[in-house]
Amino acid sequence: MLATFLSSTPVLQDSWRLCSLANSAATVVTDHVRGVAYVAFPGTVMPSGGANLVALDGAPDGLFPPLQHRHAQHQHEDPPMIHAAILDHFRSFYTSTTFHNQILAVIEKSKAVVMTGHSMGGAVASLSALWLLSYLQSITSSLPVLCITFGSPLLGNDSFSRAILRERWAGNFCHVVSNHDFIPRLFLAPLPSLSAHHPHFVLQFWQLLMNILQSDSETAKIFGFLLPYIQEWVANMEEECVESPFSPFGNYLFFSEEGAVCVDDAAAVGKMLELMFTKASPGSSIEDHLKYGDYTEKASWQLLMRKSFTLGEPPESSYEAGLALAVQSCGLANQESISGPAKDCLKMAKRVNRLSPHLNAANLSIILSKNVPYRAQIEWYKASCDKSDDQMGYYDSFKLRGASKKGAKINMNRCLLAGFWDNVIYMLESSQLPHDFLKREKWVNASHFYKLLVEPLDIAEYYKTGKHLTHGHYLKNGREERYEIFDRWWKGREVGNEENNNRRTTYASLTQDSCFWARVEEARDWLDQIRSESDMRRSAMLWQDIDSFERYATRLVENKEVSMDVLAKNSSFTLLMEELQDFKSKTQQFPPQFPAFLNGEMVP
Repeated sequence: MLATFLSSTPVLQDSWRLCSLANSAATVVTDHVRGVAYVAFPGTVMPSGGANLVALDGAPDGLFPPLQHRHAQHQHEDPPMIHAAILDHFRSFYTSTTFHNQILAVIEKSKAVVMTGHSMGGAVASLSALWLLSYLQSITSSLPVLCITFGSPLLGNDSFSRAILRERWAGNFCHVVSNHDFIPRLFLAPLPSLSAHHPHFVLQFWQLLMNILQSDSETAKIFGFLLPYIQEWVANMEEECVESPFSPFGNYLFFSEEGAVCVDDAAAVGKMLELMFTKASPGSSIEDHLKYGDYTEKASWQLLMRKSFTLGEPPESSYEAGLALAVQSCGLANQESISGPAKDCLKMAKRVNRLSPHLNAANLSIILSKNVPYRAQIEWYKASCDKSDDQMGYYDSFKLRGASKKGAKINMNRCLLAGFWDNVIYMLESSQLPHDFLKREKWVNASHFYKLLVEPLDIAEYYKTGKHLTHGHYLKNGREERYEIFDRWWKGREVGNEENNNRRTTYASLTQDSCFWARVEEARDWLDQIRSESDMRRSAMLWQDIDSFERYATRLVENKEVSMDVLAKNSSFTLLMEELQDFKSKTQQFPPQFPAFLNGEMVP
């Protein structure tokens, strides 16, 4: 869809025109065409430094808050990292008042923005687009942003690519790559093989190629200069077992003389970058880096031309025919040793990219709906406990349940729901679900409600079976990882102003801290320890812990963030507070700081 759109509109040609102007002027160039703002970055400047990566969490100025904050929800992954020298180069633009004024003017006057750049300018354009997307998200603007790069080097690691996918920003990027261009493949080589030559060789490459390439003799000099490096680099690509730390992101539009093909799966993009470069020469690798103008001019009429097979009869299957045409458009159809792997690569991209994860998410929605009765039965159980004559409430009724069928049924439902949500997490972490799954409001809300409803039962079961005696208290030793993950999902959600300003007028239907009862159990243990503690220093520390718990509980009750079962006459919390106040009055060590509770009402 994206390739068809770009090929059937003047966007590619306009982008390249602005890139050429930016390269000539060696500065940022802007233009407005049919209500669309174009911002082009020059590719004539190469920052010094090697191919070192820097963690995005350490990026100054809070440049990309969504990508930086999102990593907190995926602590099992490596942090998002980007090329350090390219980041510094972008910051040289970002810290300029002129640049900020240009972008603000673009936002105010345009119905869409296209960030573009050639070579190193493409990498800066990508970071600028990410910064603009982050800024627009912070002000809840829906201004469309598209980034088109030409012959741009890779920018970050796999976690960086995943972070962009989770923000649903991958579709905002189109990287145009010609089949023999050297620069987009540069960082496919492992870092050890680049470290010896990269800073010196690439810097000279940019200076010679982008600034003084004017004659055939100069072209020949560059070929001779680059030849040994390119040959060594290709050998490393083919033989090196160490994988590159860089990973593609967004859509890649591969051009050849025969046509173009668009790929947006990172693994498939990496393979296509390698396959299409196999037959490159030093001359073609440099020529292709400079001839994007020719490719963009051909794009529209190649789309209009009726494609035909150059080799034999077309396959009967429309799917196989499409794959064959894609391989032909890459310029690989006549190369038997490469056309097979290229076809397999395109098959992989089609299979793993969108269909399967989204189908899995749809199937999970169906399973979630089938689990609704289990959840509803637990809700009914809570309501019945709240109305019970024993006035113990939800938590204590389940903890002290006997061998009743009702209690056994609720316990079974608790286990079934745990199995469902554990499977959701497994599918997400094994890339079987869309990368933006945890941003989808439906699943964030469903997981949060499940946590508030069911985790108190898990806590009750933990203390009922005496696991705290052998394993330690629940919070540090018994809490399931799924609840910690759901905490991160909830904290990472987008919160509107209305939700921030809402103040409860009635008690919550579910206590808003799902670990509340675990904290109650710990506070009871502290009180029991104080009764027998002879060490004054240890006793003082326990009193500090209890005092901290009292302040925490007071805040929740005053903000009405607890459900009514917490304040039930015979709940563990009410009994603990009564016992604590009585003990304090006897010891006279501290004045009572927490109000008493009588019949579910707060009494000063």
